[in-house]
Amino acid sequence: MAGQARVPTPEEEQHLFDVIREHRYPEKNTAIMRISFCLGLRVQEISLLELKEVCTLGPMRKNLPREFKLNQILHLPKSYTKGADAMQRSNKTYERETISFSIERFDQILEQVEALAKAGAPIDPTKFYPPEKKHEGQSRDLPIVSADLIEALENYLIVRLEKDLSAKPSDRLFITQKGGSYSPNTLQEHMSLMLRGWANIEKASSHSGRRSLLTNIIHDQNGSMKIAQKVAGHKSATSTVIYDEPPETQVADALRKK
Repeated sequence: MAGQARVPTPEEEQHLFDVIREHRYPEKNTAIMRISFCLGLRVQEISLLELKEVCTLGPMRKNLPREFKLNQILHLPKSYTKGADAMQRSNKTYERETISFSIERFDQILEQVEALAKAGAPIDPTKFYPPEKKHEGQSRDLPIVSADLIEALENYLIVRLEKDLSAKPSDRLFITQKGGSYSPNTLQEHMSLMLRGWANIEKASSHSGRRSLLTNIIHDQNGSMKIAQKVAGHKSATSTVIYDEPPETQVADALRKK
């Protein structure tokens, strides 16, 4: 589909991780991209991950790095997911630009307005607005089973905890060079840089890892849309259908035979 992030070929994906090792902070960058490709997390979800989501920390030890045990399941709270105000940046007041009604409801409103006008009563348009639709995220549990993902997380956590001896479970998993947290926009730009700038993967974006995983699940797991929907955290299967698109390698094979 036009406008969607490109799904890298297996060769391009391998090249990406080879190139990451040639740049600064290879452990962190590898872990970021493995989470994207192996768990299909959105950029916002990756940026909000805390240490407790991926590991259990051991007790603090004086002048020694924290020990840790990698979790078998990554539990993603619904507050991290798309549609939720995870960053708590939404305005306190929301001004609508458009509203819609069914024909039946519109006729009812006209009758009510007409009755109020005949009675000389004040008419407040906001009293007739339909209720706002609240968007909530979808929590999900994702098994940490990929050998590549396990290796990437363990290597990164060793480096992460060596630099922060007093790390707490609620601290962000991924931190910037200055020790701050990544905003979704900053992490999106950084992931795109790794994909397009470092690995030269055309039309790739920070969504490529997620799309790659979901597309491959659908096409490699006997068309298992249910599994893809669960991994994606979609409430409706209609949101998952957009990933039911043949991978580029299959399209290339089909054209090659002509």
